[in-house]
Amino acid sequence: MNIHNASFLISAVKPNQYPKTGLMEFAFAGRSNVGKSSLINKILNRKSLARVSGTPGKTVTINFYNIDDTIYLVDLPGYGYAQRSKVEIEKWGKMMENYLANREPLIQTILLVDSRHKPTKDDMQMAQWIRHYHDRLIVIATKMDKLKKSEIEPNLERIWETLEMGEDDILVPFSIKNDEGKITVWDMIDMMRQGEMLEDEE
Repeated sequence: MNIHNASFLISAVKPNQYPKTGLMEFAFAGRSNVGKSSLINKILNRKSLARVSGTPGKTVTINFYNIDDTIYLVDLPGYGYAQRSKVEIEKWGKMMENYLANREPLIQTILLVDSRHKPTKDDMQMAQWIRHYHDRLIVIATKMDKLKKSEIEPNLERIWETLEMGEDDILVPFSIKNDEGKITVWDMIDMMRQGEMLEDEE
C-alpha cells in the first residue's frame, strides 16, 4: 500500500466525536508503553505523526489517523498502567468496550504485546475481547530487536501458547529499529481492506 498522505484527525473520548466518514478502521490495542504509537509511525514512515510518550498511560483517548482518505488507523488507549485510579480504569474499560462492540467501520483490532515478556492477564483479556468481536486474533510482538537470537523462538512460542492462539490466528514479530514486520502488517491491513482475509473465514 503506497501512502501519499497520512494525517492525525482527532483524539476522541466519546462516540459522537468519532469520524463519520464510514472509512474502514484498523485499531491497535495493547499495554501502556508497548509501542503502539511507535508502530504507527514506523509503518507510515513518519517520525512523529503518532504521539510517542515516555510516560506510561499517557494516551487516554482514541486517536484516529487518516490514511489517504481510504482507511483510519486507530491508536487505542493503553491498559495495565498501575498508577491509574479505579475511576480511570473503569472509564477506560467502558470506552474500549463501547468502541469494540459498537463501532461499525471497525474491521480488525490488532493486539500488541511486548516480545520480551509473557503476556499479562490484561493481554489475555484483550485477546478474548478481540476474539469475541472479530473472526481471528492478530498479534504483533513488539521490541523484537531487544531480544537475543536465542530468545526469539521461545519467546514467540510463549506468546502463542499464553494467548491460546489457533491455526487461523496470526503472530507478527515487529521491530521499529529495522523493517521487521512492517511489510507484513501493511499486507495484512491491505488484504483486510480488500476483504481477502475476511473471505477466507467464510
